[in-house]
Amino acid sequence: MKTPLHLLNGDYLAHQLQGATYFQTHLVFREALIVGPVASTCLDEFWRFRTEFIATSYGVTGEEYSQKTISEIERLHSIPKDTEICLWFEDDLFCQVNLWFILNLLSDSRKIKIYRVFPPEAPTENRWKGFGSSSAATLAQAYEARVPFSFSDLALGKNLWEAYRRGDSALLAELSKSVSPCFRYLEEVCQAQVDRFSADPSQRRPEKLILELLAKGITDFDTLFSQFSEREGIYGFGDLQVRTLMDSLHKKVSN
Repeated sequence: MKTPLHLLNGDYLAHQLQGATYFQTHLVFREALIVGPVASTCLDEFWRFRTEFIATSYGVTGEEYSQKTISEIERLHSIPKDTEICLWFEDDLFCQVNLWFILNLLSDSRKIKIYRVFPPEAPTENRWKGFGSSSAATLAQAYEARVPFSFSDLALGKNLWEAYRRGDSALLAELSKSVSPCFRYLEEVCQAQVDRFSADPSQRRPEKLILELLAKGITDFDTLFSQFSEREGIYGFGDLQVRTLMDSLHKKVSN
């Protein structure tokens, strides 16, 4: 049996898994497809647009992005047949969008075995926390409970990516009602994506909460970010995403 390939949602998880007997070969998906351009159907063009966006938004050079992100994912093109790939992605929108993209890349790979490794089940108020606070034993249990993707599950992931890529809220809402053992909270997560869009920025769900917190006098960013994450953990936004929204709102107010 070939050594499983673990595709992880971040470097911190790679650190958590170090030393586990089942964890030998891995890739890390270092992207945030929840923001920036994703509309291109040509992969070369897609990476070019992403490179420009990341360089402009985060000050990362094209070489750094290519080395840390593109080259990692391109390794998927040379996976031997019968390889077992374990996709370690969390349930929040940030992670789900990245997962949908990966499934789109893998959807036609009929000679590899693809599994979803879920974060441990948690109480409702903590269900978006993901793998972050998991112990080695808990991660091992998550791996043992991995769920195989059927062809229909892969097709759903591909269609979810297509709906997201096109910004098709109606299709996303329709797909969100699909039942699959490889996705949790799908309807809630897709609704959170739909709620990001409105002609009036102040009515977009993430911005609406930020404005509410600012109106309460919460201007310290760390405090604001903490409260945003507590109430809208479904988005999985990092500090960069929240700060960008906050800065954008400040500009609109000042103008």
